[in-house]
Amino acid sequence: MKLDEVTKWTPFVYGEDIYDLSHLDAHKVTYTHSSPGKPDVVYDFWVTYSFHCFAKDYSVPGSTAQEHLMYSAPKDKRPFCFKRYGYSKAYLRNIISNLGSTEIKVTHAGYSSYAAHKVICDDGSELWYFVPFKVYKEKKKFRIHVTSAYPLDKEPGGGRVKFFTIAHCLKTGKKLPKPHK
Repeated sequence: MKLDEVTKWTPFVYGEDIYDLSHLDAHKVTYTHSSPGKPDVVYDFWVTYSFHCFAKDYSVPGSTAQEHLMYSAPKDKRPFCFKRYGYSKAYLRNIISNLGSTEIKVTHAGYSSYAAHKVICDDGSELWYFVPFKVYKEKKKFRIHVTSAYPLDKEPGGGRVKFFTIAHCLKTGKKLPKPHK
């Protein structure tokens, strides 16, 4: 399917090391909403990721080092961020695949976006991982575009919203939920 965002990311090469970005390639996720006494409702979403999930606008000491870290995407270029890359590789696909579960907290993120965050790490510790995303229809297909992903020091604000409320509104042509004022 032709999508309006990058569907296949080329690896980042830094010296002798190759950083595979295939975990951020476009993919389809099927979410099933189950309610007691009602038939299941299935939503298929095509998911794409922005290069902000692994790149960051920051200065690197030395102009040569900055040039070697540059990753060019179709619309922009930024330095590769090893920290963002590591978090995206470890957690991002799982978060997006589980947006409908109670373990993933979805909130309003401003600018008509939603965000998923709070990850339980392998060692049992909590990580605030801010993952803003937009939902929309494109060519009669449901879309999620992850606009960024990065760790935070503390829990972000934003009113909670159920992912299946967002999906239902998208399916029925209703306005998407907005934060309460």
